[in-house]
Amino acid sequence: MSHFAEQPLPFDLDEAVAVPLTKGRTPSYMADHRKRLRARFMDGGAGALPDYEMLELVLFRAIPRQDVKPLAHALMAEFGDFNRVVTAPIERLRGFKGIGDAVICELKIVEAAAQRMARSKVLNRQVITSWDALLDYCHTTMAHRETEQFRVLYLDRKNVLIADEEQAKGTVDHVPVYPREVAKRALELNASALILVHNHPSGDPTPSQSDIDMTAKIEMACSALGITLHDHLIVGKSRELSFKSEGYL
Repeated sequence: MSHFAEQPLPFDLDEAVAVPLTKGRTPSYMADHRKRLRARFMDGGAGALPDYEMLELVLFRAIPRQDVKPLAHALMAEFGDFNRVVTAPIERLRGFKGIGDAVICELKIVEAAAQRMARSKVLNRQVITSWDALLDYCHTTMAHRETEQFRVLYLDRKNVLIADEEQAKGTVDHVPVYPREVAKRALELNASALILVHNHPSGDPTPSQSDIDMTAKIEMACSALGITLHDHLIVGKSRELSFKSEGYL
């Protein structure tokens, strides 16, 4: 989803004026605004719209008879960009004024669709030949989360990705990981190698000492079973760090 995060563009002349909730039929000026916005998206794609207008398109379906521009702006101000709105925790969204289950459902459909599309480009494919797609998938899935998440990518003897599993969730700066469970799961899947992936909500992918220590323990556990640890990727907001490339492995 990172390609949705363009900078705001000068489309003010085509915007509807913000108004309170309207009951009954949708006013013609609002319907025209929605029609123009949809047409601009169809003609130019995501690049033709700033983040808040992309968000308006999503909100249109959940809120059919209200000017959603103020809500889109408020969500952008609260979470920062389109990606962070869509991936925001349900608990935080539910507590936001103007948002109900219909809006949350639409946002989570967008998030799930983006993740599923990115995942389809890497699952059952050789990691070496689809490395860029793998990085895109990791970024799409994890870069905008507010808490740490730890995933393990399991590979077969030909380095084909056979499973992608969430191992644990944590806090804003810590996630509990158990090397024994990682190795055990690799045996269950008959995996020959694996790649560790976790995110840093701070945005900085620099590994902590605990990250380094945990990786060493997992490598030791896997090595004893003849399983190769190819890499450990830490996903930041705008880039990823590879333990192998940085010399930690």
